[in-house]
Amino acid sequence: MRLWLPLALCLLALVAPARASELTAPEERLISLFETSRAAVVSITTGQRRVDPWMRRAEIVPSGSGSGFVWDRDGHVVTNAHVIRGAARADVHMADGRVLPARLVGTAPQYDLAVLRVDLGTRRPDPLPLGRSDALRVGQSVLAIGNPFGLDWTLTTGIVSALEREIPLGTGTIEGLIQTDAAINPGNSGGPLLDSSGRLIGVNTAIFSPSGSSAGIGFAVPVDRVARVVPQLIARGMYRPPVLGIRFDPRIDALARQNGVEGAVILAIEPGGPAAAAGLRPARRDGAGFLVPGDVIQRLAGRPIASGSDLRSVLDDFDPGTEVTLEVWRDGTRREVRVTLAAP
Repeated sequence: MRLWLPLALCLLALVAPARASELTAPEERLISLFETSRAAVVSITTGQRRVDPWMRRAEIVPSGSGSGFVWDRDGHVVTNAHVIRGAARADVHMADGRVLPARLVGTAPQYDLAVLRVDLGTRRPDPLPLGRSDALRVGQSVLAIGNPFGLDWTLTTGIVSALEREIPLGTGTIEGLIQTDAAINPGNSGGPLLDSSGRLIGVNTAIFSPSGSSAGIGFAVPVDRVARVVPQLIARGMYRPPVLGIRFDPRIDALARQNGVEGAVILAIEPGGPAAAAGLRPARRDGAGFLVPGDVIQRLAGRPIASGSDLRSVLDDFDPGTEVTLEVWRDGTRREVRVTLAAP
């Protein structure tokens, strides 16, 4: 009996299931990404001012919650504009347990972005590294971290489901959004959408759901736009880029590029706008219904324009009322056009 006991133990070891604590390499990587990013993600609670008609006094009552993330080591926190809309007070809950009162720095309602500022003291988490949204591909993995239904620092995963989505927002629309199936619920608003390397690629902003909870269709503001808007909010408290009075679509720009024409294809021109005053020409449909380019913007103030995304980024560097030179492609030739940028 003594001789057979060690052999029996060895056989049991061979057929025993793996320990639950053993993780696969992808799991280890996901856990590492979450633990590295968690410190920069915050929970935001807001309060509204209410006047008691009987006691004739005002008080701040809880009104909502959302998510956000640390933008820089100066204490700037990015979130959605709708998270803090109408709030008389906002508190930022840090991953280390601190609750810090925040002040509003600025908002860009047209992009549903806002910046708060808190005093981080000596404990300053590293900001999330910035990725790029212009290089995103449908099908690549993404991670969302936020506070759905008040459940702090919740991680969900998914993929990029679609790009260049457009949804209604208040009295207008917000364009160029990332669509994802990573679960996003009330309370996730303002939190980061990350790529598989832990880089920021978007700010979670909305969901499409008949029930109000996640239906696998969430939307995020792309980081390329965030990186343009946030510095202006920090510097000026507002975001007011100038406009040319045109419409374009990055998908049309990509098709034009495949046909050897690079630039921002003008699809439509707003009446009375700068482009109309300068005599720029929009695309048109021929008798067969095919799109025929009119003017394609290839340079603005000497800076190359490869697409409408480039055009939007370059416009951010100018103030309304500035006269700039556009280089446009028209009927196979290049020409220069002077345009005075207008306020939105």
